Amino acid sequence: MFKKLNTPEQSGKKIGLFRTICAIFGGLLVAYLAMTLLVFILPGTAGESIIIPLMFNTLAWAIAALWISVSSTKMIALYKIFIPSTIFCIAIAIFILGN
Repeated sequence: MFKKLNTPEQSGKKIGLFRTICAIFGGLLVAYLAMTLLVFILPGTAGESIIIPLMFNTLAWAIAALWISVSSTKMIALYKIFIPSTIFCIAIAIFILGN
């Protein structure tokens, strides 16, 4: 299974169902975690600083989905989902436990 995930695509002209699903749902996960972290980073209360992340969420989702979909292998696409998600989850946990 690991070798199958690590083999590059034969043709770069088609994305494939796996990378498309990873791009849609993984991009959504990464974008929401980034916007949640942005709420904690911006000064002010959460109610006041929620507008900026809500406005930029679709842009962040599109950028994350494009970044994931241009991966050369399926394993790299999975890495591009799990590594930023883990980093954002740890940072959010630090902000929640710190307050």
